[in-house]
Amino acid sequence: MIFETHAHYDDEAFEQDREALLNSMEAHGIGHIVNACASIESLKATEELMEKYPFVYGAFGIHPDDAEKMTEDTLKEIRRLCHLPKAVAIGEIGLDYYWHKEEREHEIQKKMFRAQMEIAREEKMPFMIHSRDAARDTLELVKECMKEGMHGGIIHCFSYGKEMAREYLNMGLYLGIGGVVTFKNAKKLKEVVEYAPLEQLVLETDSPYLSPEPNRGKRNSSLNLPYVAAMIAELKGISGEEVIAVTEENAKRLLFRKWERTKKYN
Repeated sequence: MIFETHAHYDDEAFEQDREALLNSMEAHGIGHIVNACASIESLKATEELMEKYPFVYGAFGIHPDDAEKMTEDTLKEIRRLCHLPKAVAIGEIGLDYYWHKEEREHEIQKKMFRAQMEIAREEKMPFMIHSRDAARDTLELVKECMKEGMHGGIIHCFSYGKEMAREYLNMGLYLGIGGVVTFKNAKKLKEVVEYAPLEQLVLETDSPYLSPEPNRGKRNSSLNLPYVAAMIAELKGISGEEVIAVTEENAKRLLFRKWERTKKYN
């Protein structure tokens, strides 16, 4: 079964058909889905999805776009949520300098990134990192945190080059690969996928965003993950079935480690 490590089914793009879509997943070979928080509002929405659907798990954290809205109460709520049985990661957290150009904004993002990484460390949870136009700062902060004893993580929607990938892979982290790898102009990401060990890759969509070819430009969902697996298989010269099996095992090894979740929820 395909393990979807990063989607946003609380997004308003799914308001009209969320229940029907999620209930169709198992029949299409999707076994597990992690709904990743982004906004402060998504904390509650993700908890509700996790409670409603047996195959949906939660990653709890605040996207850097909302860093300025965060308070100590927000951090306390993330910590509470990560104690829930089906909470599997702290995320998505990180840095985004694409929309935020001012140094003041960067410093706030770094502060909240560190605070959430500290929760991940203390609660023995893996992390899911968003990084856009912030390659060097993200890497330096992750290296800093890893020295203090972290519990693994995923660089979500990996978008940098092979040299940057090597840094994260050498730390034992995983790269999240989604629809972008199918794009004709994604030469850099294709090189990363060819280079990276399959044992350190996981499948994701970032739904409703970043639909793969041939559905590029349309609303994305986990049902598109076979296209991603097929492209990884082509780049590595292996079968799509092997990609699905290995990436599923990778995701379970990382995300279900605490409380031996594979035995409880498989």
